Amino acid sequence: MMTKGGHKVQAGTYWNMANGERVDLDQEGVLPGSGQDMYIKAPAVMAIAAGPVLGLVFAMFLPFIGIAMTLGLVGRKLGEAVSEAAAGSMSFGWRPIEAYLAGRKQKKEAREKKADKGAKS
Repeated sequence: MMTKGGHKVQAGTYWNMANGERVDLDQEGVLPGSGQDMYIKAPAVMAIAAGPVLGLVFAMFLPFIGIAMTLGLVGRKLGEAVSEAAAGSMSFGWRPIEAYLAGRKQKKEAREKKADKGAKS
């Protein structure tokens, strides 16, 4: 039986579904919290019996959780390595620090002439 916070209820044990808080009422009273808080009426014996079942479910899925986290970590590291390699191989022809005011073509032609003279000798 689901009940919202702030409502008047019978005596008993109520469990807050959002944070797992247990509220024991010895007599009729009002549940703490706002209308957004949902409570379920459950005897303490039922909650104690549910503990081992929840532990079993956790133990069954723990290996899968570990595998998924490991695969996610490996995938993220591979993605970072690929993006760093791609970024390192990319090159711009433009270098804002360098200014070829004397003319780049003239220097290239001068080097070629010098190389030609050295090859002919």
